Order: sequence, then structure tokens, then C-alpha cells
Amino acid sequence: MRKLLSLALASGLALAAVVDVGAATRCGGRTPRVNARQGRQQNRIFGGVASGELTRRETRRLGREQSRIARMEWRAKRDGDVTARERARLHRALNQSSRHIYRAKHNERDRN
Repeated sequence: MRKLLSLALASGLALAAVVDVGAATRCGGRTPRVNARQGRQQNRIFGGVASGELTRRETRRLGREQSRIARMEWRAKRDGDVTARERARLHRALNQSSRHIYRAKHNERDRN
């Protein structure tokens, strides 16, 4: 039952991330590196859920953080051009998110 519940949670987060990233890519501007990093970070989160390294609460928090970054990207692309300042801000947010993922996966809390 727990595996089924965690699988449903992970698939729900995946769907939310795909919808958010899909909405961000419909606007103008190009951020392929940001998109690639978002995908890799999402895979790291899914790996943590699958291995039990992330608790439900950690997974939910990390998923919300990824959604926030996708919204930041959408806002940056809204005017049709992503400036260097906006791109730097996105990368800073992704760096911070990456640290949060690492710390959550390597703390002593497990989903058992």
C-alpha cells in the first residue's frame, strides 16, 4: 500500500512538473540549459522517492520548489526575451534547489 501511495505521489508530481515546464516553453525565449537542469533535478527527486531516501514531506517541498522555478522561467519568457539577469536568477534558484535535493536525500530521514 505504501509503495502504491508513493508511486501515485511521484506520478502526480511528475505530471505537475510536465505541465509547468510545458507552459513555460510555449512562450518565447530559449532556456535549454535551464530546462535540462530542471529535468535532471526532477529525475533526482524521483530517484529519491523510489529508493525511499525522501520522505513524503520532503518530496512535496522539493516539488513545490521545482514548480516555483518553472513559474520563474515562465515569467522571464513572458516578454519574449530572457535577459542575462533573469537567466542568472534562474540558475541561482536551480543551484539552491540542487543543494536542497542533496541535503534531503542524504539526511537521516527515510520513508520506511
